[in-house]
Amino acid sequence: MIDSHQDPLDQLMAHLSTTEDATALAARSTMLTPRFYTTDFKAMDRLDVSPVRAEWDTMMAEYESDTNHDHFKRDDLFAEELRTLMPQLSPELRQEFLDFLISSCTSEFSGCILYNEIRKNVSNPDIKQLMAYMARDESRHAGFINQSLKDFNLGIDLGNLKKVKAYTYFKPKYIFYATYLSEKIGYARYITIFRQLQRHPDKRFHPIFRWFERWCNDEFRHGESFALIMRAQPELLRGANKLWIRFFILAVYATMFVRDHTRPLLHEAMGLESTTYDYEVFRITSDICRQVFPVEIDIDNPVFRRGLESLLQTSLAADRARARGGMVGRLQLAGCAVRAAFTFGRLFLQPVIRHELPSEIRMQPVW
Repeated sequence: MIDSHQDPLDQLMAHLSTTEDATALAARSTMLTPRFYTTDFKAMDRLDVSPVRAEWDTMMAEYESDTNHDHFKRDDLFAEELRTLMPQLSPELRQEFLDFLISSCTSEFSGCILYNEIRKNVSNPDIKQLMAYMARDESRHAGFINQSLKDFNLGIDLGNLKKVKAYTYFKPKYIFYATYLSEKIGYARYITIFRQLQRHPDKRFHPIFRWFERWCNDEFRHGESFALIMRAQPELLRGANKLWIRFFILAVYATMFVRDHTRPLLHEAMGLESTTYDYEVFRITSDICRQVFPVEIDIDNPVFRRGLESLLQTSLAADRARARGGMVGRLQLAGCAVRAAFTFGRLFLQPVIRHELPSEIRMQPVW
């Protein structure tokens, strides 16, 4: 029986036992879950990368070499570690890990769908080639994660998910800002976890984490692609667009902070503390983003840190309001929405760090 006073997400997770359950969870669209996107394909077709041609051609050669073509295959040790480690997971950690896998698979598949749809709907040879390469990579990533979900008999029906999940329309420039950040913060998250478990192999409770180093290099290169696109269209980085950049950085950081604090056991099992982990990821991401964004959030500003904590507490209060239901629950939920909007607005108005863009655009994944 489902507890009517339990948060809907917790209800889904608690009763997760079939492919249909996993697909239903992946299909949810909330402020904290990965979304599927569509965009203006005609505008994408008009993109011109000639101002960064030399760097673009170098990057295309890297994609063509496909150094990770044989990486996303399980070895014998993977199966052995599964047999040894999975029985040791507590029910609570298992639930958080499954949530992590489903969210990660959905996010990777979202990129695959977006890039493939752009590829099919443009004739611009530069953009078409890039999207084909990135869709290839994201397909591998989603498939590899889904294999781990199938170990729990919870593989997502990706074909059905593509049909049933809602799509959000973003202008191309919003796609560039959001996807660049998603790819770079994905790199920062994966490499931080990989380095932690490299130092403390006894904390690696699932074999998938051994794949993260070369895996996150794909994410890094995808981000480089969007960096080149934006630097080739400099108007995207000037004037009022700086406000959009500030908005997307803040939205991505706030979403990650709130989402990660719903998985405290996952980080604890790795020997990480959620807040410390998040700020390390923010720091790496901010360092990287200086290649393309002329503004960055001051993550050491006490107002920023208090604001993220306030957004977390507001999110938890909203979960309680949803679980309560009825008129009182709806009123409490409305109050939470107002409080969250006010807090986000205050954070948006905080001073940012400004800097000149470097003459050399490309970076290497050296973290």
